[in-house]
Amino acid sequence: MQREGHQVRTAIDGQQTLDAIARDRPDLVLLDVMMPHGNGYEVCRTLRATRDYDGIRIIMLTARGQEADQRTGLSLGADAYVTKPFAIGDVVGCVTEVLSRPRLTLGG
Repeated sequence: MQREGHQVRTAIDGQQTLDAIARDRPDLVLLDVMMPHGNGYEVCRTLRATRDYDGIRIIMLTARGQEADQRTGLSLGADAYVTKPFAIGDVVGCVTEVLSRPRLTLGG
């Protein structure tokens, strides 16, 4: 991602992710579903329920590739759902595509 010109920050669990977002709001978040202290679904739900985070794009990156898992992530407000294993080029392409979309917010 850095080679593509993106600034990258990492967090090891759901709570660190939410804390990092509160400190410095990103344009996009890559979330793994299976994280301690707040899984990716919980983080996604929290971000979508908080008006201050309107406009943040969310891509779920996960080994949980069942159709029901994908439906859950997308229904919670994820912009895209990428299953492991994946090629890094596919993730970069997904990030580029999601960032190019207009993001609808609750305010319009």
